[in-house]
Amino acid sequence: MRVIQWTTGNVGYRSLRAVLRHPAHELVGVFAHSPDKVGRDAAELAGLSEPTGVTATADEAALLALRPDVCVYTPLWPDVDVLCRLLAAGVNVVSTAGFITGRAFGTGAVARLEAAARSGRATLFGTGVNPGFANLLALVGTQLCDRVDQIRVIESVDSTGYDSGETEASVGYGTPVESPDLPARTEAATAVFGDAVALMGDALGIDFDRVSFDVDYAAASARRDLGYLVLEPGTVTGIDGRWRGWVGERDVVVLNFQWIKGEVADAPFTIRDGYYVEIDGEPSVRLQLRVRPPRDWREPDFMGIGMIMTAMPAVNAIHAVVAAPPGIATHATLPLVAARGFAGG
Repeated sequence: MRVIQWTTGNVGYRSLRAVLRHPAHELVGVFAHSPDKVGRDAAELAGLSEPTGVTATADEAALLALRPDVCVYTPLWPDVDVLCRLLAAGVNVVSTAGFITGRAFGTGAVARLEAAARSGRATLFGTGVNPGFANLLALVGTQLCDRVDQIRVIESVDSTGYDSGETEASVGYGTPVESPDLPARTEAATAVFGDAVALMGDALGIDFDRVSFDVDYAAASARRDLGYLVLEPGTVTGIDGRWRGWVGERDVVVLNFQWIKGEVADAPFTIRDGYYVEIDGEPSVRLQLRVRPPRDWREPDFMGIGMIMTAMPAVNAIHAVVAAPPGIATHATLPLVAARGFAGG
């Protein structure tokens, strides 16, 4: 597969490394968002020693002229215009940038993306560890059930090591907990979880009557300088958010994220350290996903593990996405995706 990598931030750094290591992928281009990365070799941007001869550029037209099979799209925030141009040019897209079904973008944007994909005969697929893989894990768990009453997907983690101040500020960290617009800000910044509710509804054959969001916060009791963000006393240092898909008066699907920055007194929840799927039904099912670094891990902290987990569901889906019909693909429509080409090496 001829691959271009779109940005090389926290997640793109990991996906770029994976593309370069994969025997069935040929990296042909890299888009750089930061001017200081333009002109640098892809190996340098991926932390690898062997030069590739592929240098980063900010020239979108030049990248499209390379006629890649697929773009690994990993910016902080998605740009519908860019995605449409890639798809219309016949470039398949695997994305970790806030896209699952497109519901959060609105019906107009989804129609544009679908039209661009049909025009270019290309496919768009959005994923990550959560939303994305965690929702797939929950859907797989329902295979055991004769009846499903409720599914809860829970991410419960200390996110202190997540070095992305812009992202964290967008969900509410560092904002006074009394701010009247705080819940709306958190809802807008996490709307992709509403996409994931829609994905699970589609896979389960459920037409939700509504999708809602509710949230609780924990306030910092002392000033904390995280390096990428300063949390003053009384500002948000913990978030317990819930996206729900309703059938009548019953919330059938609940996607719950519990994020905290270190120890906090009187937090509204207790961190469980991992990802959990809780299915109530006949039978009830409990699944737990806990990820640990390999024995040869050399980085000073484990933030990189989370970035790898975010990047790889997209990278590993490249072959399935390129083979898929044009349009928007999801975990509910793709065949089984595994670490093809990475296992045993």
